[in-house]
Amino acid sequence: MARKVVNRKALREANDAAEAIEKASGAKPEKKKAPAKRKSKTKDPESIRMRLFWGVFNQTMKRVALYEFNQKKQAEQKADELNAAGKQPHFVMKVKEEVVDKVEK
Repeated sequence: MARKVVNRKALREANDAAEAIEKASGAKPEKKKAPAKRKSKTKDPESIRMRLFWGVFNQTMKRVALYEFNQKKQAEQKADELNAAGKQPHFVMKVKEEVVDKVEK
């Protein structure tokens, strides 16, 4: 295969001639449009406030009672009472729940 010889000087002259014709005819060259900016698909996460409680659970992970975080002793006492009274073992575990703010109208 034979390669085509490209003469850069001839190409440059042809390009300059084409630009001169465009200027003489008064035609404006088309401007390239800037690419459109993409919108972010991810939404800003809303801050969700969480609150910590002590929960008393049975062995099937069903919550039996819920206590404030500063009432751990009462939660442990409730678990001990339920252990003594029933067959299923009960235990105390931390529970996080969402804080719901009341909206006033």
